[in-house]
Amino acid sequence: MATDEMLKALADPIRLRIVEFIARPKAECCTQADRVCACDLTALTGLSQPAISHHMRILVAAELVQTEWEGRWVFYRLRRSRFLQLSKFLGSFGIGVESEQRVTRRVKVAG
Repeated sequence: MATDEMLKALADPIRLRIVEFIARPKAECCTQADRVCACDLTALTGLSQPAISHHMRILVAAELVQTEWEGRWVFYRLRRSRFLQLSKFLGSFGIGVESEQRVTRRVKVAG
Protein backbone atom coordinates (compact mmCIF):
# COMPACT_ATOMS: atom_id res chain seq x y z
CA MET A 1 0.00 0.00 0.00
CA ALA A 2 1.28 3.41 -0.93
CA THR A 3 2.07 6.05 1.65
CA ASP A 4 -0.39 8.45 0.05
CA GLU A 5 -3.24 6.00 0.66
CA MET A 6 -2.31 5.71 4.33
CA LEU A 7 -2.17 9.49 4.67
CA LYS A 8 -5.53 9.89 2.90
CA ALA A 9 -7.10 7.36 5.27
CA LEU A 10 -5.77 9.24 8.30
CA ALA A 11 -6.76 12.67 6.96
CA ASP A 12 -10.39 12.22 8.01
CA PRO A 13 -10.97 13.38 11.63
CA ILE A 14 -13.33 10.49 12.40
CA ARG A 15 -10.84 7.88 11.17
CA LEU A 16 -8.03 9.56 13.08
CA ARG A 17 -10.14 9.44 16.23
CA ILE A 18 -10.91 5.75 15.61
CA VAL A 19 -7.21 4.96 15.18
CA GLU A 20 -6.38 6.81 18.41
CA PHE A 21 -9.05 4.78 20.21
CA ILE A 22 -7.79 1.48 18.82
CA ALA A 23 -4.26 2.38 19.93
CA ARG A 24 -5.44 3.15 23.48
CA PRO A 25 -8.90 1.65 23.97
CA LYS A 26 -11.16 2.33 26.92
CA ALA A 27 -13.40 -0.71 26.89
CA GLU A 28 -17.09 -0.04 27.24
CA CYS A 29 -18.51 -3.25 25.87
CA CYS A 30 -16.43 -5.98 24.28
CA THR A 31 -13.08 -4.27 23.67
CA GLN A 32 -9.94 -5.92 24.97
CA ALA A 33 -6.46 -4.47 25.55
CA ASP A 34 -5.14 -5.43 22.12
CA ARG A 35 -8.24 -5.17 19.94
CA VAL A 36 -11.43 -3.13 19.67
CA CYS A 37 -14.96 -4.35 19.08
CA ALA A 38 -16.91 -2.61 16.34
CA CYS A 39 -19.78 -1.96 18.76
CA ASP A 40 -17.52 0.29 20.87
CA LEU A 41 -16.72 2.40 17.80
CA THR A 42 -20.36 3.35 17.36
CA ALA A 43 -20.48 4.54 20.97
CA LEU A 44 -17.20 6.44 20.55
CA THR A 45 -18.19 8.31 17.39
CA GLY A 46 -21.97 8.47 17.64
CA LEU A 47 -22.14 7.22 14.06
CA SER A 48 -24.35 4.44 12.75
CA GLN A 49 -22.98 0.95 12.16
CA PRO A 50 -22.98 1.41 8.34
CA ALA A 51 -20.99 4.66 8.71
CA ILE A 52 -18.48 2.90 10.98
CA SER A 53 -18.20 0.09 8.42
CA HIS A 54 -17.43 2.64 5.72
CA HIS A 55 -14.62 4.25 7.74
CA MET A 56 -13.21 0.89 8.81
CA ARG A 57 -13.24 -0.38 5.22
CA ILE A 58 -11.01 2.58 4.27
CA LEU A 59 -8.61 1.95 7.18
CA VAL A 60 -8.42 -1.76 6.33
CA ALA A 61 -7.86 -1.01 2.62
CA ALA A 62 -5.00 1.32 3.60
CA GLU A 63 -3.60 -1.62 5.60
CA LEU A 64 -3.54 0.42 8.81
CA VAL A 65 -6.05 -1.81 10.60
CA GLN A 66 -6.72 -5.51 10.43
CA THR A 67 -10.06 -7.23 10.94
CA GLU A 68 -10.67 -10.29 13.11
CA TRP A 69 -13.95 -12.13 13.21
CA GLU A 70 -15.06 -14.04 16.30
CA GLY A 71 -18.44 -15.57 15.63
CA ARG A 72 -20.69 -12.68 14.66
CA TRP A 73 -18.46 -10.08 16.33
CA VAL A 74 -15.84 -8.10 14.45
CA PHE A 75 -12.74 -6.77 16.15
CA TYR A 76 -10.12 -4.36 14.86
CA ARG A 77 -6.42 -4.22 15.63
CA LEU A 78 -3.79 -1.74 14.48
CA ARG A 79 -1.15 -2.92 12.07
CA ARG A 80 1.64 -1.25 14.01
CA SER A 81 4.25 -2.11 11.39
CA ARG A 82 2.41 0.13 8.93
CA PHE A 83 2.46 3.02 11.40
CA LEU A 84 6.17 2.46 11.92
CA GLN A 85 6.66 2.63 8.14
CA LEU A 86 4.63 5.85 8.01
CA SER A 87 6.60 7.28 10.93
CA LYS A 88 9.90 6.61 9.18
CA PHE A 89 8.61 8.25 6.01
CA LEU A 90 7.43 11.37 7.86
CA GLY A 91 10.57 11.44 10.01
CA SER A 92 12.69 11.76 6.89
CA PHE A 93 11.28 15.28 6.45
CA GLY A 94 12.76 16.28 9.81
CA ILE A 95 16.32 15.42 8.82
CA GLY A 96 18.44 18.54 8.92
CA VAL A 97 16.17 20.43 11.33
CA GLU A 98 19.12 21.28 13.61
CA SER A 99 21.04 23.02 10.83
CA GLU A 100 17.88 24.82 9.68
CA GLN A 101 17.32 26.13 13.23
CA ARG A 102 20.94 27.36 13.46
CA VAL A 103 20.57 29.29 10.18
CA THR A 104 17.28 30.82 11.37
CA ARG A 105 18.87 31.95 14.66
CA ARG A 106 21.83 33.53 12.82
CA VAL A 107 19.50 35.45 10.52
CA LYS A 108 17.47 36.80 13.48
CA VAL A 109 20.64 37.87 15.35
CA ALA A 110 22.14 39.52 12.26
CA GLY A 111 18.86 41.20 11.23
